[in-house]
Amino acid sequence: MPNSNAKLHSNHRGGREASRRELVSRSLQSAQHCLENQDFGTAYAHYLLVLNLAPELKTTVKETFQFTLFKWAEELDSLARIQDLFNCYEQALELYPNDEVICNSMGEHLFRMGFRDEAAGYFHKAVKLNPDFADAKENFYRVANWLVERWHFIMLNDAKRNLTYLRAIENAVRSGSKSVLDIGTGTGILSMFAKKAGASFVYACELSKTMYELARDVVAANKMEREIKLLHLKSLDIEIPKHMPERVSLVVTETVDAGLFGEGIVESLIHAWEHLLLQPK
Repeated sequence: MPNSNAKLHSNHRGGREASRRELVSRSLQSAQHCLENQDFGTAYAHYLLVLNLAPELKTTVKETFQFTLFKWAEELDSLARIQDLFNCYEQALELYPNDEVICNSMGEHLFRMGFRDEAAGYFHKAVKLNPDFADAKENFYRVANWLVERWHFIMLNDAKRNLTYLRAIENAVRSGSKSVLDIGTGTGILSMFAKKAGASFVYACELSKTMYELARDVVAANKMEREIKLLHLKSLDIEIPKHMPERVSLVVTETVDAGLFGEGIVESLIHAWEHLLLQPK
């Protein structure tokens, strides 16, 4: 009797597997037929079904799936079906999370729609996945020119300014300020100054997604990614102990620009003093 039951289960599994293979085969044929008729939306739906039923085919159908996705996305864009377009890319990235071509294409759509910060994130990911991907590199540099303010480069090349900040931070740390928060970290230079000066705990917040990603790269290149905690947040949104275990003893910042009327420095520093900075006894 047990052998009979095992045989029934085996036959059942075999039947299900045969049905799956048949459905996958038919869906692939239907997808190809839809492509020939330029019915990209239906073809895309068939490929989604195939990839969910047979993930082992991901490599085999990858290029055709990409082509179908991009053609369908163009149609959705022309019809102003923006949410549907983004949904398709999210589905595609769930199936191919490390596909630089899909990431780059998603970034291009976001950039054209004016979402430059978000686009930069996808271009950056594409370049990370494939440093030799010329299109993604060009796109990332293009969007970076929109997002990285020119004064960042001026400040980074201002040796006198940098030395003044370094000395001030070193003096504060030597005087007992062992935990530091860098508001509007930008490239992360002040955070690295604080760590090199001997601060035990360094936190840095940056609102811009592009500058946050840039700071991560700069900090990692200086082998400090485990010593400086970067937060993609507005300083006003930092919560204790959610983002930092306790208040810090020193706040550093250089946000005096047009941000005075935006984030701005006065509001940020008042917030840091009241909520994030240890109060003097």
